[in-house]
Amino acid sequence: MSNKLYVGNLNYSVTNEELRVFFEENYTVKDVRVIEGKGFGFVELETKEEANDAKERFNEFEFKGRKMRVDIAKPKNENRSFRRDRGFSRERRY
Repeated sequence: MSNKLYVGNLNYSVTNEELRVFFEENYTVKDVRVIEGKGFGFVELETKEEANDAKERFNEFEFKGRKMRVDIAKPKNENRSFRRDRGFSRERRY
């Protein structure tokens, strides 16, 4: 289990600092990163126990007019590749 949280369904106006202050009221925050214009971000807490507690406590919690979705962040998959072609072959068939 990770000590990094995925925080989704955020109001688009939420800043890194606002999210940091919110979580710092109850936990030791190591890092915060809000993805601008996407409505989600990541919060890294000091321990896995804090992250699990925050998930249980704040999932569906209303923050700035929206109910947050809080879950343990999944590890970044280095092997995942982005396909611009949306799955279609680039080969032309005649």
